[in-house]
Amino acid sequence: MARLISLFILALVSISHTADDPQYFKTKALPGDGVYSLLRRYHLDRNSCNHSKFYALNDLKNGSTLKVGNTYLLPILLYKFNGKTIRSSVDINDWATAKTIEDYNDNMLKDGYRKNSFQKDKELWVPYHLLHCPDDDVPKPELAEGASNGEVNLAIEPSGNRRFPIFGKKYEHVPLKDNALMGKVYFIESGHGGPDPGAMAKVGGHTVCEDEYAYDVALRLVRKLVEHGATAYMITRDQNDGIRDEQYLKCDSDEVVWGNERIFRGQKSRLFQRSDAINELYDKHKKQGVTTQKLIVIHVDSRAKGEQTDLFFYYHPDDPDGKKLATEMHNSMEANYKKVNKNRGYTGTVTARDLHMLREAKVPSAYIELGNIKHPTDQKRLFLASNRQLLADWLFEGLK
Repeated sequence: MARLISLFILALVSISHTADDPQYFKTKALPGDGVYSLLRRYHLDRNSCNHSKFYALNDLKNGSTLKVGNTYLLPILLYKFNGKTIRSSVDINDWATAKTIEDYNDNMLKDGYRKNSFQKDKELWVPYHLLHCPDDDVPKPELAEGASNGEVNLAIEPSGNRRFPIFGKKYEHVPLKDNALMGKVYFIESGHGGPDPGAMAKVGGHTVCEDEYAYDVALRLVRKLVEHGATAYMITRDQNDGIRDEQYLKCDSDEVVWGNERIFRGQKSRLFQRSDAINELYDKHKKQGVTTQKLIVIHVDSRAKGEQTDLFFYYHPDDPDGKKLATEMHNSMEANYKKVNKNRGYTGTVTARDLHMLREAKVPSAYIELGNIKHPTDQKRLFLASNRQLLADWLFEGLK
């Protein structure tokens, strides 16, 4: 998967000034941020003068690393909008430049970086290069910062501002709703994949596979995290399958693991492949000073056809933070089920289990079974796209 998701923040901005005395925009560095990725988030990466200005504004040496949580000045000038025209507000004559500034501010609003339009809050964001070096002169790197083996951290926007191809064409644009989870790191691991489809069942002439439904719910959960500023890593990845709305998800075996690695066939090696990848990322972010990191493992159960189940949550007996994590998601699920149907009841539980991913991962962890793939009622929970979205939404509420 792409070295995953945070993403994005609503910046802390100082008050804007007149055209004669503009100030600069401020923002905090997120997990995984380097100078290039931070500038790319605000569409400033293709102009060398933006890079030079960033280092100068922050009194940094060229090539310096960024510290997570530290505030940095960006090469975005802040002008007071006079309510008339952009040209008179910025003191320029060129209409095309003024139009580009307008489009830039509109895009920042659309993607969630601005809370209000410049017409409403009377503040114009003007990229430094538009006034000082308008021509693109920085080639796009083959591998972005944080990349490995062709993979890119979702939190660093692999394909333009707030666009994440892993979610598929329909869902790839992810506007930033708020920065409630800024600086927090989540690892989302959907079970099985590659040579191992997990639990399987035959339904109406269709073969359904555990890994496809666990993956779809996991992707939807990651997207929710990304919407709220988190850094979220999809550990198992399928570059061809984004979020899907079909009832019967096609089984395939082309999934890979973080770093674009082929999934090992042997169960033990396959599990260590994933826990090792998570631990490497965990150590990196811990050194950066990240204090909140969590792992969510998502599976689908297989039991007797007549055995209906609610969601089961597991944690390792030696992981009190994992127990708290599992309990919070369980409580969210139970509360939401009661809202939907007060008389239904809820039988999902939170219990301790010595499972590999809970035992070997250094991160506080929770393991979830979404339901019995063979039971007709549980199948509705899994097969309907609207229900898969509700699962992701309600799990997210427990995380938030």
